Amino acid sequence: MTETAVSIPALLARNARDLGESPAYREKEFGIWQSWTWGEVSEEIEALALGLMDLGLARGDLVVISGRNRPALYWAMVAVQSAGAVPVPIYQDAAVDEIAYQLEHCGAVMAIVGDQEQVDKLQEATSAEGSALRHMVYLDGRGLRKYDHEKLTSYADVQKAGRDARKRLGSELQSRTDALGYDDTCVMLYTSGTTGRPKGVVLSNRNIIETAKASVQFDNLTHREDTLAYLPMAWVGDFIFSIAQAYVAGFCVNCPESPDTMAVDLREIGPTYYFAPPRVFETQLTTVMIRMEDATRIKKALFDYFMAHAKRVGPDILDGREVGGWDRLKYRLGELMVYGPLKNTLGFSRIRVGYTAGEAIGPEIFEFYRGLGINLKQLYGQTEASVFITQQPDNEVRSDTVGVASPGVEIRIDENGEVFYRSPGVFVEYYKNPESTADTKDADGWVATGDAGFFEEGTGHLRIIDRAKDVGKLATGQMFAPKYVENKLKFFPNILEAVVFGAGQDRCVAFLNIDLNAVGNWAERNNIGYGSYQELSQHPKVLEMMRGHVAEVNASVAEDEMLSGCQVHRFVVLHKQLDADDGELTRTQKVRRKVIGEKFEDILDALYGGKDEIYTETEVTYEDGRKGKIKATLNIQDAQVFPVGGAMQEAAE
Repeated sequence: MTETAVSIPALLARNARDLGESPAYREKEFGIWQSWTWGEVSEEIEALALGLMDLGLARGDLVVISGRNRPALYWAMVAVQSAGAVPVPIYQDAAVDEIAYQLEHCGAVMAIVGDQEQVDKLQEATSAEGSALRHMVYLDGRGLRKYDHEKLTSYADVQKAGRDARKRLGSELQSRTDALGYDDTCVMLYTSGTTGRPKGVVLSNRNIIETAKASVQFDNLTHREDTLAYLPMAWVGDFIFSIAQAYVAGFCVNCPESPDTMAVDLREIGPTYYFAPPRVFETQLTTVMIRMEDATRIKKALFDYFMAHAKRVGPDILDGREVGGWDRLKYRLGELMVYGPLKNTLGFSRIRVGYTAGEAIGPEIFEFYRGLGINLKQLYGQTEASVFITQQPDNEVRSDTVGVASPGVEIRIDENGEVFYRSPGVFVEYYKNPESTADTKDADGWVATGDAGFFEEGTGHLRIIDRAKDVGKLATGQMFAPKYVENKLKFFPNILEAVVFGAGQDRCVAFLNIDLNAVGNWAERNNIGYGSYQELSQHPKVLEMMRGHVAEVNASVAEDEMLSGCQVHRFVVLHKQLDADDGELTRTQKVRRKVIGEKFEDILDALYGGKDEIYTETEVTYEDGRKGKIKATLNIQDAQVFPVGGAMQEAAE
């Protein structure tokens, strides 16, 4: 990359010049993959930028972008930047009130959206007088024919108008693009809002490009990589992977046809560079295990035998450590019979670098994929850091750390154990929120992560314990770190979500969500009938299974003297799945502990009050936005707890 590339549009111009015939984007539509080169992408983006200017887009305006991952919407972000304006991607599955808040907060004057659903949401969100939003551009016009098109224009028509206006507006567009500076705003992204209203994180061209350059060099990414863009476009990780790194390295971004075809599309593309949150890897592994339960006895035996071998020697082979000749030979045989076909089925045959982040991933799950020979690593990051704070170098990959400081990042731990960092990727500010900006970032550029952690002696790797605000004390004086226990519980494929409570109390209790796919399949194999998620969650054999899982976790927690007080004494399997639409999770699937504690206060009181069951009514939001109530009587379970240090022996007995 040349020093003159101080914006994403400048990187686009470089790629169009140097990689003009190389693939930049692919999209599967109607079952067929379509492809665009960097040269073609440059023309598409120029036409859209000119069309937006023709609609009145001015320098400094903010433009909301919403929809599923599609090349045209990625181009929209760069077109907006080219015109000197600021893209603000928002979550396509956000509720209307969330959208209304963000539109009002940022004052967006235009929106570029995917389809009728997004048009309807934005129209409802801006129904009140005084909204700054004056025009919407839509990509898919199905269902919109009878809408009022005075403030509604198709993407194709905007591009056509832009091409027609090239002579009139071309020099102005070039002037705006050339005027973009390294410290000008590149994008504004909203935080997930774990503890309150989402904040608008302003990231500059310097933040984005310097972070992308460093991370591209860290993993030796080139223009030959293929990635699959399927995560929310409003998430900072997708912006870094699918725009920043893609434009810095010049690699190809592939967009699936739909969420329903994602698995098939993943296999067809076979990405070389791949990111997924732990839940995706957990779901894929659960699917594999379910299929193996239904396989023939011989296939199941072969799978178990070779996977046990992969777990023992696979990571060592991957990291280049010494492994005996017989073990290597057996691993090659396993590659031929099990590992290779399995990786091909998952779409992971070509992965050179894979990452996971967002939550801790279970050691067993992590080791499963690395045992297959997949170079899966962990990173630790935040929206405010332009993603990267730490990464795991090749051959230094472990499940219990998040690696070392990313290139250009400084990290320190304060006396209370909170992790602080500063880097070229540190955000400019929270939009219209100087108080929160000052609380998060000090005058020297150090940012408080809100996470508690420590550096390992000898390796220098960072270990994250929990959210600093969640780390507290039990009434007994022992440390309370709920996420540590929650992550252990979620290692079981049958447990989709776990929320542990205990701060200020004499013992810990937990809410659990079953994974309907895993538990439903188990029920089918064991001839257990059920009519609903609620009925299955309270089945005696399911509760027995959950008691076993909690006991295993307690046995493990008891081995850690510092955190042994976090063993779960009582738990309940919830009658509904925790849901972002009900405010219980963020749009990035993070638990909103305070909201859940308040919403299910009656259940929490019953857990601590010694009750054996509790009748509850819970408000839920249906897919069409309607509200309703579900009623249930929940069975409260006592869990086996263990003495400190002697847990494993007692569990064995």
